[in-house]
Amino acid sequence: MAKKLGPPIFLGVFTILAILFLTGAGTDDKEILRETFKFEAIYYDSGHVEVSYFDKSDKTNSVVMEILGMNESFHKTFYNSEFIEIIPFPNAPKYGWAIHPVVLEIEHADFGHIQLKTEIHPLGDPVPPVIYGRL
Repeated sequence: MAKKLGPPIFLGVFTILAILFLTGAGTDDKEILRETFKFEAIYYDSGHVEVSYFDKSDKTNSVVMEILGMNESFHKTFYNSEFIEIIPFPNAPKYGWAIHPVVLEIEHADFGHIQLKTEIHPLGDPVPPVIYGRL
């Protein structure tokens, strides 16, 4: 007896389209955001994290930065297109930096509401990717 291939094929195509949509493949939108915003979070052995943000367009109205996964989440608001923030972080996390994502909620004059997310990485390690999203 022949098996019905319709549902598995549909599910496979749907999954691929969902991944492309969520990662922003096929659109210039994410590339424009990559070119406009620079964002990084570096851990230094001296016990702190340095988060840097730069908007090349200089049209940022506000940025709310949050570091998640801490006993008490770090939360701070900035009102300019560039900043460097030093946050005390005495020890590298036992289970890796992925449990402490750094998230920026940006209000931008041209792009509207944007969200950037990255992981903290130790100085000298490869820079993790930044996830760009428009809400």
